[in-house]
Amino acid sequence: MNGREKSDSAILAMKPANNAGNPAAEWVERRAGAKGNTGQSNTCRAQNRASVSQGLERVRQAAKQRKKERFTALLHHVTTDRLRGSFHALQRNAAPGVDGMTWRYFEANLEDNLQRLHAQVQSGAYRALPVRRQYIPKPDGKQRPLGIAALEDKIVQRAVVEVLNAIYEEDFLGFSYGFRPGRSQHDAMDALSTAITSTQVNWILDADLRNFFDGLSQEWLVRFLEHRIGDQRIIRLVRKWLRAGVLEDGELSVSETGTPQGSVASPLFANVYLHYAFDLWANRWRRREAKGNVIITRYADDIVVGFEHEADARRFWDAMRTRLEEFSLALHPDKTRLLEFGRNAAGRRKRHGLGRPETFTFLGFIFICGRSRRGAFQLQRKTRGDRMRAKLRQIKEELRRRMHDSIPMQGQWLRQVVRGYFAYHAVPTNSRAICAFRHHVTNLWRRTLRRRSQKDGMTWARMARIANAWLPRPRILHPWPSERFAVKHPR
Repeated sequence: MNGREKSDSAILAMKPANNAGNPAAEWVERRAGAKGNTGQSNTCRAQNRASVSQGLERVRQAAKQRKKERFTALLHHVTTDRLRGSFHALQRNAAPGVDGMTWRYFEANLEDNLQRLHAQVQSGAYRALPVRRQYIPKPDGKQRPLGIAALEDKIVQRAVVEVLNAIYEEDFLGFSYGFRPGRSQHDAMDALSTAITSTQVNWILDADLRNFFDGLSQEWLVRFLEHRIGDQRIIRLVRKWLRAGVLEDGELSVSETGTPQGSVASPLFANVYLHYAFDLWANRWRRREAKGNVIITRYADDIVVGFEHEADARRFWDAMRTRLEEFSLALHPDKTRLLEFGRNAAGRRKRHGLGRPETFTFLGFIFICGRSRRGAFQLQRKTRGDRMRAKLRQIKEELRRRMHDSIPMQGQWLRQVVRGYFAYHAVPTNSRAICAFRHHVTNLWRRTLRRRSQKDGMTWARMARIANAWLPRPRILHPWPSERFAVKHPR
């Protein structure tokens, strides 16, 4: 038996923990797959040369059946083929890191570079480089710091994340949606909308973590990872990425807290951190402490919790604050609030002489207690005004740069922009906002064209014809949340 066969066998032959409770019933229901021939790394290959890793499938099955086990042999799954797939999954025109290495330059000698990188990772000679700090504007006018990793670090991180996802996708809870394979922002909004509509929810706790990516404890993160990862070679890779530091204006700074936003591994690290710091605790609190219904939806550090009773909501808020402080986290004081919300909120507030129910924001949308045409309760979503204005400012600046391009060239670019905006924002009950967005884009385009000449005769009638020829018409592209949620969760 070679070294790889021994490692794969070790994963499948792990002894159950003594304090693992009573998981035997789960193991009997579905057994792990047969050992098979470990020398065959792939079970099938499609025309696009995509393959399913047999080794990772065994890891996935073991993680599903044995919730308390630690995986002691994982690094051998970071193969040259997996590194190659990680390389091709990267963006071709992404900004380079501190080493200046671009995708095209690495591709020029791809196989030799991959073999060298694979040998360095397996031997322990691999060294992570500092990330390059860059800032992007936020809708509120502030700057969001991003970390641009070196190309080889991106490749290795993506390959390792693919291996770790085989384990953690079996551990993460259903209400966690951020940066997970097969789960999108619309899936999170569908789950939240369906829960508010079909469950007795009267109060919403809209919570946001303050400086989460910059403030999380690296020590706690490693301890959380070691609950499931017993391969110290993987842990050392994680420590190298966390301690690589940040290069900003020529100065290197190394911190014991945080993980750079924008790196390939940061989303998984964030989910692992919050899985242990919040998800497991919140799910246990819901089952043991709550007196009424409780719904939870989390996308990265944006958390929305719905309650049937106000008393439950306030007790959960206090307990959540204490829980997060234990793990070096804190709620944002300005973005965390409790509001009356749900199908009965408008009637209750009217009886008490209060105004309309408050709204809350989640993933770029404003959630509103509205009414359908028949007068029934309808949860409505509307694009956040600040997000739309920020996007229009970007379009305005880019149109000025493209002012002297031909109308077809401008139209082709604007078509892509508007189509991409609609792909995310064209949800039911948001028709007015997407119509307004297209109107504003048309107006910005008209003003840009009129600046090209002092004798311009660009009337609204002519502009409307041009816009209709190039810009997609506003229409709803997404189904109602309950419909898509029912398809993905038939139960």
